[in-house]
Amino acid sequence: MDLTPKQIVAYLDDYIIGQVNAKKTIALALRNRYRRMKVEPILQEEIMPKNILMIGSTGIGKTEIARRLAKMMSLPFVKVEASKYTEVGFVGRDVESMIRDLVYESINIVTREYENKIKDKIEGEVHKKIIEILVPPLPQTATDNAKDSFIKTYNMMEKKLLEGSLDDKKIEIEVSKKAHVEILDSNMPMDMTSMQESLNKMLGGINKDKIKKEVSIKDAKILLRDEASESLLDQEAIKIEAVKRAQNGGIIFLDEIDKIASSKTNQNQDPSKEGVQRDLLPIVEGSSVQTKFGQVKTDHILFIAAGAFHVSKPSDLLPELQGRFPLRVELESLDEEALYKILTNTKNSLLKQYQALLAVEEVELEFDDSSIRAFAKYSVTANEMTEDIGARRLHTVIEKVIEDISFEANEKKGEKVIITKSLVEEKLDKIVDSEDTARYIL
Repeated sequence: MDLTPKQIVAYLDDYIIGQVNAKKTIALALRNRYRRMKVEPILQEEIMPKNILMIGSTGIGKTEIARRLAKMMSLPFVKVEASKYTEVGFVGRDVESMIRDLVYESINIVTREYENKIKDKIEGEVHKKIIEILVPPLPQTATDNAKDSFIKTYNMMEKKLLEGSLDDKKIEIEVSKKAHVEILDSNMPMDMTSMQESLNKMLGGINKDKIKKEVSIKDAKILLRDEASESLLDQEAIKIEAVKRAQNGGIIFLDEIDKIASSKTNQNQDPSKEGVQRDLLPIVEGSSVQTKFGQVKTDHILFIAAGAFHVSKPSDLLPELQGRFPLRVELESLDEEALYKILTNTKNSLLKQYQALLAVEEVELEFDDSSIRAFAKYSVTANEMTEDIGARRLHTVIEKVIEDISFEANEKKGEKVIITKSLVEEKLDKIVDSEDTARYIL
């Protein structure tokens, strides 16, 4: 997608308050990927992505920035916790599994795009199969009257089917009998994956016959759509495009990278931490990883690492790994004003979500400005007294205030409920005043 850095930042501003430096850094990293694809092929291979290290406590927007960008630009994106990987030889997930996860995500994105291109063709195939069950074809020897009657019935059924008035009607359909043995475990060793693939093909060949199912037309549309999609889509073209997109546009968000940093001061730490860093090195530097869809080169995948670095420091990472994250950006903690803006200036904010949820019960929920300020104030206070979990504290604080209203919502049908500052204070004052209570409840 051809977006300038300013346009990317403007998009992020709708969802994330503040963090200007982080937004600019990531916007430039993405724009440089677009620029790279426009230069001559010989130079393309030489231009490596500038991986980013984001430093800041939890709940201040690190993951959200990366996730929103990937969603906006339809890029393959996976978020993984560095702490769940283990050194080669230890039991656990191996680091190459993140690349396999990325390829699966890429396959999903490309498949959806290809399906949208032939959406009408797929729908037409599904409707044709359902109408043939509702109005079975006439034999060749049918009379002209029977043919006229058939055409009228066919057209009437087609109209009803498109309107959705037949959705609850039960029909018997035939679907392919598949051996459900496939395990999409991206952590499975490649030799095991190949063996499993061969087994799937063998069993698939044995079970080519169809099975009959009685389902509603609404469910039949879904079951038959999957079959029609599978037969009409070019699976090989999807695999090639997905691997290409994962290699050139993929983003891997490595969260909690500080958890695998080996602090010089702490002698009693897991010895495998440094091993995980060493296993990460070749992937971040650029190597080829074998997946069930073919070899994937990691040279041009963008890695965004993030961590709070409360105990360890970025300098505690292996020097080679530090060098692979040349762009560093520190995110600011959220103050009262920032939390207030998160509730008022962002698209689909928490307050809008609560209003939409209670509107289902026909209850109109309204927040006056002083109550929103109070939410921000109590969240900051709770963050200062206990662990600082950033904007996530807003979830807890608002839920505590709205809990009773939400519980009795079905009894307040047609009413308008206004959340005031006094109500917020009444619900939260006692909890926040006691540090022990605040630790457990907020």
